[in-house]
Amino acid sequence: MKNTLINTRVRSLEEMMPDLIATVEQTSLGMREFKDEWRYQAEESKKEWQAEMREFKDEWRYQAQESKKEWRDEMREFKDEWRYQAEESKKEWRDEMREFKDEWRYQAEESKKEWRDEMREFAERMERDTVKFKESTNEILDRMERENAKFKEDSKRDRRESNKQLGEIANKQGRMTEDLVAPSICRILREVVRCPRRFECGSLVRPRRTHPLDKSRLKEFDVIADCGDYVLVNETKSNLGPEDIGKLMDTIEEVREYFPEFRDRKFIGSLATLYAEESLIKFASRQGILVLAVGDELMDVKNEPGFKAAIF
Repeated sequence: MKNTLINTRVRSLEEMMPDLIATVEQTSLGMREFKDEWRYQAEESKKEWQAEMREFKDEWRYQAQESKKEWRDEMREFKDEWRYQAEESKKEWRDEMREFKDEWRYQAEESKKEWRDEMREFAERMERDTVKFKESTNEILDRMERENAKFKEDSKRDRRESNKQLGEIANKQGRMTEDLVAPSICRILREVVRCPRRFECGSLVRPRRTHPLDKSRLKEFDVIADCGDYVLVNETKSNLGPEDIGKLMDTIEEVREYFPEFRDRKFIGSLATLYAEESLIKFASRQGILVLAVGDELMDVKNEPGFKAAIF
């Protein structure tokens, strides 16, 4: 039963196959004709579109060219107008600047005149004040100078008087050498020979020395100072006389003999006393001997200015 049904259906399908094939062929032919027609229509539409686009481009170019010309004309008119306005503005600006400069020069000149007048008044006032200040300052300085000179003179007089009293006391006590001459001797030596500060000044006060070759000989000296290449030999006298100058020269030779360490030095001689007469000072100066006496700085050199000590 089943086989009969299947065979019937197979035969039915076989009968329908030629119709189906014919239908497919007819459909394929129709589709081919449709594609050819579509291609033709598409080609025609493309040609029309291209033609329309060509016309559109030509029209666009024409319109663009016309717009460009109009834009150029408008820009030319704008530039001309801008140049005109700029030139007018420039002229107005120049006129305003000229007026401003003229006004500024006028104001500056007026201010300069006022400033000059004020400066002239200020300078005159300052000059008057300066003159007054100088006069006042000069008066003060003159008064201070007089007072200072008086103070110095009084100080010198007081110091001189004090040194005089000290010298008289030291002389009475027999200590003039220790109290007056010794504290002054190095200062005097440096002043006379201009001994540099790099050299130390040494002094011996009442030194006692044995003769280097004869131990039985013992001698005491007054004051001996040395600085650099120089040795100063001093003798202190209560009452100074001309004969003391010759004795000093002998003492210098004895110092050279008793102090062999000073043998190659340059020797200078000085005589110290409380008061020295002018005639004795001149006599000693001719011999190249320093004369020391009580002064402003305990003991001072009393020789005349320009005096040069003799070298022994």
